[in-house]
Amino acid sequence: MLQEKAVVMDGEKIRKTLTRITHEIIEKNKELDDLVIACIKSGGNALGEIIRKNINDIEGKELPLIYLDTQAYRDDVDKDIVNTTLDITEPVDGKVVILVDDVLNTGRTARAALDALNALGRPRKVELAVLVDRGHRELPIRADFVGKNVPTAKRENVEVRIEKDMANSHVIITERKNIG
Repeated sequence: MLQEKAVVMDGEKIRKTLTRITHEIIEKNKELDDLVIACIKSGGNALGEIIRKNINDIEGKELPLIYLDTQAYRDDVDKDIVNTTLDITEPVDGKVVILVDDVLNTGRTARAALDALNALGRPRKVELAVLVDRGHRELPIRADFVGKNVPTAKRENVEVRIEKDMANSHVIITERKNIG
């Protein structure tokens, strides 16, 4: 059973943080015509959609949005039972791809996302945007855009919940409760 330890961000803080990340992405990537937002399923889906909407609201640009299923590219999954087909028609060759995920932990999901992108083509550049970086890296991967660094113990989990109206959205730290 998981026990809530701390609320790290509420819906309003998440909204403000995603607005800041959006401005950082725009500032770093002046040429938005070459930008593609790639959401890492499923934690990055809502965040990528919000960042895309924010860019459209700020710059008047409707960016391409893709959803990357990294399951087939993970190093901890049996390859024989996973479909490796990516159903994506948006080209990434020569583009700047902003990978979006909710939590960066060991770096293994981000590595799998890079492998999935390489299966689609050869982006000019890939940048990683995450809402929470909790550390515990096992691979040499770092985010270019970070909402909040949240040091955690390995036994703790970071739960991100995003809702359309942001009212019940949150980032919380939970810990497995010992029973007995």
